[in-house]
Amino acid sequence: MPNWLLPENIADVLPSEARKIEELRRLMLDNFRLYGYELVMPPLLEYLESLLTGAGEDTDLRTFKLVDQLSGRMLGLRADMTIQVARIDAHLLNRASVTRLCYAGSVLHTRPSGLHSTREPLQIGAEIYGHAGLEADAEIQELALASLALAGFTEVRLDLTHVGVLRAIIEGDAAAAKDEASLYLLLRAKDVPGLQALTEKYSPVVRDALLALPNLYGDVEVLKRAREVLPDLPGIAKALAELAALAASAINRAEVAIDLADLRGYQYESGAMFALYVPGLPNAVARGGRYDHVGEAFGRARPATGFSLDLRELARLLPTAERKHSIRAPWGNAPELKEKIAELRKSGEVVIQSLPGHSNELDEFECDRALVLDDNGSNWILKNLG
Repeated sequence: MPNWLLPENIADVLPSEARKIEELRRLMLDNFRLYGYELVMPPLLEYLESLLTGAGEDTDLRTFKLVDQLSGRMLGLRADMTIQVARIDAHLLNRASVTRLCYAGSVLHTRPSGLHSTREPLQIGAEIYGHAGLEADAEIQELALASLALAGFTEVRLDLTHVGVLRAIIEGDAAAAKDEASLYLLLRAKDVPGLQALTEKYSPVVRDALLALPNLYGDVEVLKRAREVLPDLPGIAKALAELAALAASAINRAEVAIDLADLRGYQYESGAMFALYVPGLPNAVARGGRYDHVGEAFGRARPATGFSLDLRELARLLPTAERKHSIRAPWGNAPELKEKIAELRKSGEVVIQSLPGHSNELDEFECDRALVLDDNGSNWILKNLG
């Protein structure tokens, strides 16, 4: 096997693609700052028990694990930065007021999340801590939609769901509550035969409600159908009202869909959840939602909601960036040449000095001008290249 091969679903990012990713990162982080979000940088690895605190089984399975040669304890390479940022809010910042945090960094997965997905996503996201009201959920949803708009996506579908619906349905049935994890998996897969078999001994009301969930998807009219077919329980009424409000806040910004069985992230989410889809990608390009109980494991329960997306996956959907016009300059130490090059770079021009005996082979830059001496040999001027 050639020694330059990389592991499956791990790849180098070449210049033109790297520039797209970096420009997206800068655009989004700058926009987060305009909303008042503060940047944090969690470490790439942590002690395993801290990294997986409050996370679901999915995160555990996706996490690379290794032994720390200094302490002998198990370490994990982060598969998701959300828990790390929750730890920073709860344990390090420890503020009493609302805190807005954002982040960007690589994460590693033991297995790819999709057929062509990388195992090294570049995750970027934003989180709000300290406010339990729907206003925080609406702001996060708005920020996620704004992020895709900054990337140039005009056709976006927003899928909404709420974990409160399932939890309210099974709350009064001990058998159903015991099977919560299995119900989550069956609903996520929309496995109706599996649901029928599992729910045979549940109370009729609970069973009928669970079997209705896989069919409660579509446009916002689904919420009306849900009120008709689901039990009249306070938890369900609250969840449906929150979904209606979030759907209304996205009007004219995205196509809105409701799917009450799409429960990805159910294991640590606690309220409304959303997923964003764009043309060209079958999987969600961004996911977000409320997770109020994660901070408890760090000694401080805080209301929390946020979203994240993979910049590498997003950049893959964008057209190749046009090469930037630049200036070719000769190599030399003459003060006049150095001064002219510095002046051009200060004004924002890209100036590439040709090293002796080499031509320039560039993916990102197109040298359409050259820095040359004038006819008198006294001044450096720009000459257009045909």
